[in-house]
Amino acid sequence: MKQPNKKILMVARHNKVEALRMASGLTLLDDIVSVVVCGELEASPAMQEQLEVLEFSEVPLHYTGVSLAELVPHVAAADVVYIV
Repeated sequence: MKQPNKKILMVARHNKVEALRMASGLTLLDDIVSVVVCGELEASPAMQEQLEVLEFSEVPLHYTGVSLAELVPHVAAADVVYIV
């Protein structure tokens, strides 16, 4: 019997480029991946590359400040949460 797809949430907080890279890798598992970005994204070639990969993979990105209240609905809807 096939296991149901997990809902994975990647919270990009400290090392945002690495968090986006990890999120794109998690799409290979056929799980449902979404990303919450805390704060602003830096303008760099590495960041642009990761954003393009996530867009191609149709991974939804949500932008928030850094308050816990903004993260609560995303965390509550996820089966697994990674904070990077």
